[in-house]
Amino acid sequence: MESLQNHFLIAMPSLDDSFFERAVIYICEHDAKGAMGLVINKPIGIDVASLLEQMDLPAAQICADFAVNAQVLIGGPVAQDRGFVLHSSQPDWTNSRDLGNSLMLTTSRDILTALGTDKAPAKFLVALGYAGWSPQQLEQELADNSWLTIPANHQLLFDVKHEDRWPQASRSLGFDAWQVSSQVGHA
Repeated sequence: MESLQNHFLIAMPSLDDSFFERAVIYICEHDAKGAMGLVINKPIGIDVASLLEQMDLPAAQICADFAVNAQVLIGGPVAQDRGFVLHSSQPDWTNSRDLGNSLMLTTSRDILTALGTDKAPAKFLVALGYAGWSPQQLEQELADNSWLTIPANHQLLFDVKHEDRWPQASRSLGFDAWQVSSQVGHA
């Protein structure tokens, strides 16, 4: 299977009683070793400014134009004590990975100290935890009709409200995901 890096996974309605119910996941890595992604539409109920305060980052650093209501997301069920910042490309962060498509993933504290300042990336998401798949696990879930996929785009990633991301992602395929059967057919 071709790599799904820089794609979105859209949860099928059949995942209605799982962690991934109505989830949209940005795939950061996908290769022979497995896959890793971040759920981009499930806020945990705390805003980024509050998270920065809890981490004892000086509140004086926060600029007036900072999106105070930017929500921290549940990135997935794995390592929920670990933070990830998915952001528009910007060099010079410690522990950053260039994902292509003008996106980077950074896991170091230095980027957190810049959020809310004029040194912050233009666009960013902060997530705790990630979604991970072992080799061939994601491919099997796709074969089982658990996910739909579309190429990632910055508008859905950064500009659409969290609660609108799942329906908008499915509509970009020309239909609403809730209308699709989870049954796999064979001709």
